[in-house]
Amino acid sequence: MNWRALVASASPRVAVGIAPDRVTAITLGRAGGVPAVTAHASEALPPGAVEASLTAPNFADPARVVAALRTVFDRLGQRPRRLALALPDTVGKVSLLRFDKVPARADDLDQLIRFQVRKAAPFRLEDAQVTYSPGAPLDGGGREYVVVVARRDVVKEYEDACVGAGAQAGLVDLATLNVINAVLTRSDRRPGDWLLVHVTSHCATVAILRDGHLIFYRTRGDEADGNLAGLVHQTAMYYEDRLGGSGFSKVLLVGGAAAYSGMESGDWLRRNLQERLRSQVDVVGPDAVRFSERIGVDAATVDAYMPLVGLLTRTPRV
Repeated sequence: MNWRALVASASPRVAVGIAPDRVTAITLGRAGGVPAVTAHASEALPPGAVEASLTAPNFADPARVVAALRTVFDRLGQRPRRLALALPDTVGKVSLLRFDKVPARADDLDQLIRFQVRKAAPFRLEDAQVTYSPGAPLDGGGREYVVVVARRDVVKEYEDACVGAGAQAGLVDLATLNVINAVLTRSDRRPGDWLLVHVTSHCATVAILRDGHLIFYRTRGDEADGNLAGLVHQTAMYYEDRLGGSGFSKVLLVGGAAAYSGMESGDWLRRNLQERLRSQVDVVGPDAVRFSERIGVDAATVDAYMPLVGLLTRTPRV
């Protein structure tokens, strides 16, 4: 998860996602002159095989995960030697750090960021992977930075599973950060403030973008108190009070809301959010991802593949 080293390397053509409920994989090529998924596969994991935790080991049954990876590689029709890997959001802690003056030397910036995140990290920073990338510019020449901290041994569990299946993870990142990357590549991109809600079976993440830059990010696991609609409402209040928000130009809902915290359906959540936000909520559907052939691809499948598409089509992280 060394961001600066990764952007300098060649982009993989295969992406894998390991989540508590399934392993997914895609290959990316071109169709009609634009990037398109040329092969895809998914394999369910038994309950308890993976617990996506920030502070504890994640793999109760590593052999099951390795077997699932080998299965999806067989279905892809290839055994990749190198791949991009999407991790569950709850594996990493995302922070936004503001610096009115950015150090000129990269080493000084690195030390400054590590000093700041050390205060809030729930584990020793010496045991962590710390990655960061530039965020929104500030008046006067300052800048915000998007920083991700994860336990090194936890990340290694996911990387080792890939090695067990015969592949090396050359690019590793969190799922929602790459859902954002996928969304930002869409042709209907517009300026202003966006709210994005990404829902999976095990967690939900809310992000706010301002002119394409991440300015707010919060993840809630399905074990947390309170429902998703309440989290979004709290986020909207924070946006107005602390981020100088004047209204969202776009609100996007990505993911299978029915599987999270007892939500009745994705449509129920969409309507609930519209009432709370008093804004149109667009559900990102199957047309969000281009496939060379769409046989057997439903909305739930596209939800699982969105982070992988974002990984393989990424520019420097938001």
